[in-house]
Amino acid sequence: MEEWKEYKLGDLIKLSSGGTPDKKNDSYWGGAIPWISAKSMYDDYLYSSDLTITNEGLINGSRIAPVNSILLLTRGSGLFNRIPVCLVKKEMAFNQDVKCLESKNQDIVSNLFLFYWLMGNKHEISAILETTGIGAGKIDTERLKNIKINLPPVRTQKALVQFAESIMLKIEVNRRLNDNLALSFLLLTCFVLWLLKRINDNLEQQAQALFKSWFVDFEPFKDGEFMESEMGMIPKGWKVKSLSGIADYRNGLAMQKFRPLDGEIGLPVLKIKELGQGLCDDSSELCSPSMIGEKYIVNDGDIIFSWSGTLMVKLWCGGKCGLNQHLFLVDPQGFPNWFAYQWTKHHLNHFIRIAKDKAVTMGHIKRGELDKAKVVVPNEKGMCNINALMEPLFKQTIAIQIESRRLAQLRDTLLPRLMSGELKVNEIEMH
Repeated sequence: MEEWKEYKLGDLIKLSSGGTPDKKNDSYWGGAIPWISAKSMYDDYLYSSDLTITNEGLINGSRIAPVNSILLLTRGSGLFNRIPVCLVKKEMAFNQDVKCLESKNQDIVSNLFLFYWLMGNKHEISAILETTGIGAGKIDTERLKNIKINLPPVRTQKALVQFAESIMLKIEVNRRLNDNLALSFLLLTCFVLWLLKRINDNLEQQAQALFKSWFVDFEPFKDGEFMESEMGMIPKGWKVKSLSGIADYRNGLAMQKFRPLDGEIGLPVLKIKELGQGLCDDSSELCSPSMIGEKYIVNDGDIIFSWSGTLMVKLWCGGKCGLNQHLFLVDPQGFPNWFAYQWTKHHLNHFIRIAKDKAVTMGHIKRGELDKAKVVVPNEKGMCNINALMEPLFKQTIAIQIESRRLAQLRDTLLPRLMSGELKVNEIEMH
């Protein structure tokens, strides 16, 4: 039987540096070539980017990463939270903070095996992470090349890659299904609102437009009866409440005061960083579940509103954790979860403007703004009809996000063991 062999990573790979075309030259930007920077590296597989460049921009400042090459972020403040490693699924350009990795010899090791090995051994990369003079992280490529890697025979590599891809495929299917559910959510909302609108490419903008048409402009009720209210004319039989009148906005605790007790299994602390990335990681702080109590424990499907610093409203699906200060847990009081979620998001831009006006380091809003933010509540029949359509999709969206998270955890647990040879493919049962 062929044995595994040890190599230095630098003996197996070739590294290429990218670049940034002149941002002042409009002829370099807005073309058909995706251009990758740190902000684009949040998916395991890269198909596109928000920023694109032209062929002229490519020639005058960047470089192409071929399909199935690997992009590794080597400089930036984001490295302290995660090590982005992405597989290129479509030819794209990349900037100077990113390195393109390719196998020197596919007969010795494939790009795909290198990709999954890097994903499963990010701790090796974290160990060589350095701090630059501007507070950002940096990966020294010479030290990267000195990392040791044990390679199995090519036949075994293919089997390991096939297993890793089966997990990744399931995650990708769930992600795409979740996108389809979001689209279905919009279409059904459009049906309920009796309104035909053209669906644009930005689902978030479409959702806001549909919500506005029902709850602000009352377009489906233009020919019905209206009555005067503090928000102006609203459909007859509807009511006006405040955000604080439809939900309890529960502020978190200063979790540094509630560290785990001796022998106690701590809960990850949900802070703004975790909310933004959608999960807790090894760098997340821990708190004592027994000291904070159930009131400040966040569960999957809870609505979280960051009211200080970076303001955002998210459906949390990152597992059980403790609610830190500067975050509200939005607990609907007698109303569906989707209703409180949509109305809080509706007022988010207004809250962001208020926070920016604060003469402090971290902009924030005060609780009193929740009392001022008004909500239009349909009558009982209207709420019942729309809830029958919204609630099942709302729950299904959460369920898919949770399953994707669990599969990602399975991937991150198995990949290091697979790629090191500790776990054999024929020892794994797929259920």
